[in-house]
Amino acid sequence: MYCSTKFAVEGITEALHDELAPLGVHATVVEPGFFRTDFMDNRSLARARQQIADYAETVGKTRIFAVEKNHQQPGDPKKLAQALLQLVNAANPPLRLPLGTDALERIAQKNAFVSQETATWLSLSESTDFKES
Repeated sequence: MYCSTKFAVEGITEALHDELAPLGVHATVVEPGFFRTDFMDNRSLARARQQIADYAETVGKTRIFAVEKNHQQPGDPKKLAQALLQLVNAANPPLRLPLGTDALERIAQKNAFVSQETATWLSLSESTDFKES
């Protein structure tokens, strides 16, 4: 649910960016990586008591990641705050602003995956156009 909601906010912000630009209003998706806060501990995360074996490779890995990386996150919250102030004061803010090297790495991985998958299915994708004579 968490990642789905973030993805929805990204889509809404992208649409707003295009719709509001002619009015001089900016919209930016801030895409932070992991910052060294209490976000991944029991004060922030609610965990279901029941663990289902079929989800060991997905949710299970996420649970383990949260425990192992809690308070070991690479991002500095003070630097995040300074970056957000720079963003707010920018004359021409970006549509997307990834913050943290881990965020940059995940975006690069996703872009590479999308490029590879698009190339693999290119022929089928192109085959759906009208053939004008």
